[in-house]
Amino acid sequence: MTAEAPAPPLPPELARFEAFLANERRASPHTRRAYLSDLTQYAEYLAGAGAGLVPSSPALVRGFLSRAAGDSGAVTLGRKLSALRTFYGFLVREGAAPGNPARQVKAPRRPKLLPEVLPEAEVATLLEAPDGKDPLALRDRAMLELMYGAGLRVAELVGLDLDAIDPGARLVRVLGKRRKERIVPYGKPAAEALARWLDLGRPALAAEPGAKPGKALFLNRDGGRISVRSVARRLDRWAIAAGLPRHVHPHVLRHCFATHLLGNGADLRGIQELLGHASLSTTQRYTHLDWKRLAAVYDAAHPRAKP
Repeated sequence: MTAEAPAPPLPPELARFEAFLANERRASPHTRRAYLSDLTQYAEYLAGAGAGLVPSSPALVRGFLSRAAGDSGAVTLGRKLSALRTFYGFLVREGAAPGNPARQVKAPRRPKLLPEVLPEAEVATLLEAPDGKDPLALRDRAMLELMYGAGLRVAELVGLDLDAIDPGARLVRVLGKRRKERIVPYGKPAAEALARWLDLGRPALAAEPGAKPGKALFLNRDGGRISVRSVARRLDRWAIAAGLPRHVHPHVLRHCFATHLLGNGADLRGIQELLGHASLSTTQRYTHLDWKRLAAVYDAAHPRAKP
């Protein structure tokens, strides 16, 4: 069998940019991989056009995005443009480029998609699906309860260490995007599920031969830190077991957290803080999902609402 050839080294500008993303921007591994993939594709496009990364031009950026549009949607194209803007902004700051050509290119219009949300009854059925004292079931129940109970992103969930949980105060310390820390409360069902996991489930998985649990709160079946992909697979399994008529992505539980809080009277600013959103406009999309509650408020309060 022929060994695969090693990947060619990154151009020096991209290698420096990768270090910038990791060390200064503290971007997640997922973001770094996506940006470097986009920029590598751009460098290949430029090479085919007989141009280099510097100085580039708005016309070259548009040409690259136009070619990528055949296989990419607006969201992906927007990310590619964001990668280019960030990259050239970095080069300008370094004094390695005369300007940022991507700044003169308009981002493609993104469709305004509302997040998927499950009714409260379906969420309850899903959370209660992992049952019994099997370590994996105990772990999954604790993970699902905490994702919904604290509105966590799945990457935040798998990154939790043991000391991130304060059982007495029922608080979890979360490192969100760009390593921004927030403290989020969680409820009694999540607290009880976490206690069972820590008392019975985690010790069993941590004792597996070759296990390397470290400080990770949630472990895989081999005793190491669980991955984002594993959480998604386990959630799918429990969605099927619960008889839900749809695929459930882990982020759906975060959407449910926000929408159900809003539907039960929570303040939008408070929800913004709990979710760790930098901008209120990001949180405001949940108001579009709560039309039933708003309609009920209108019917109850407006003098012209009643027939």
